Amino acid sequence: MAELIEVEVAYALPHKQRILTVQVEEGATLLDAVRASGIEREFPELDIEQAKFGIFGKASRAPDKDTVRSGDRVEIYRPLLIDPKQARANRAAKAAAKSQ
Repeated sequence: MAELIEVEVAYALPHKQRILTVQVEEGATLLDAVRASGIEREFPELDIEQAKFGIFGKASRAPDKDTVRSGDRVEIYRPLLIDPKQARANRAAKAAAKSQ
């Protein structure tokens, strides 16, 4: 029988954040941990099959293959509303307009 490890699963919206602690078998993937957490019950709009994941801020390219270790925090990322480069350009343009 595989040993159980404890990990956290985190998801945040601007108005609501949640971190759930879950026990999974050693060798479980990020996707396994998210599924085991049941976090989609609290966030029905969350599609965990399409969501991006990471561990402690480091994005995973293969959440269905990357494994978790005891103490990891699996983060579920929301889609970007605007490209960061475009947001920076918008701020620069706004600052330039203010200084004139």
